Amino acid sequence: MASTLTSATTTAANTNNNSSNPNSSETANSSVIKRLRSELMNLMMANLPDISAFPDSDNLLRWVGTISGAPGTVYENLKYKLQIQFPSNYPYTAPTITFLTPCWHPNVDDRGNICLDILKEEWSAIYNVQTILLSLQSLLGEPNPDSPLNGQAARLWENQEEYKKVLLKHYKDNVAGTI
Repeated sequence: MASTLTSATTTAANTNNNSSNPNSSETANSSVIKRLRSELMNLMMANLPDISAFPDSDNLLRWVGTISGAPGTVYENLKYKLQIQFPSNYPYTAPTITFLTPCWHPNVDDRGNICLDILKEEWSAIYNVQTILLSLQSLLGEPNPDSPLNGQAARLWENQEEYKKVLLKHYKDNVAGTI
């Protein structure tokens, strides 16, 4: 944990020093950078076992996160990688989050796009990376089948036994061993 913390802190500290990278977060508002550094430190200190997120390389506006399915759900023991892209006016605008790991779910399409109200019309600047990841983890086990991006998964959701069979086959065929 200490070496991870040191590495992430170094990455965060060096973010504004990379003038050779036009995609670096150097151009981002300093208050956004300060907020993201604080969120990174808080997330790391929380040490939550089933969620994590770190900046992708030297760009503090692009993170890679992971969530694991919550115990007692059909997603238990399944792990998913996410891409988190923060806008330059974060936290006043929601980040764009997509599943990098193929995720068979009523509210996730085949390109990894997510239908979740707090990432759209219900976004608030009080949310942070930790609350977003926890909300996504909760969404895995408690989807909204009335607002589907994957109609087949939504129709099958009521039959949890069959849903789990299809989910595990999809995970095995597309994901297992790649995370």
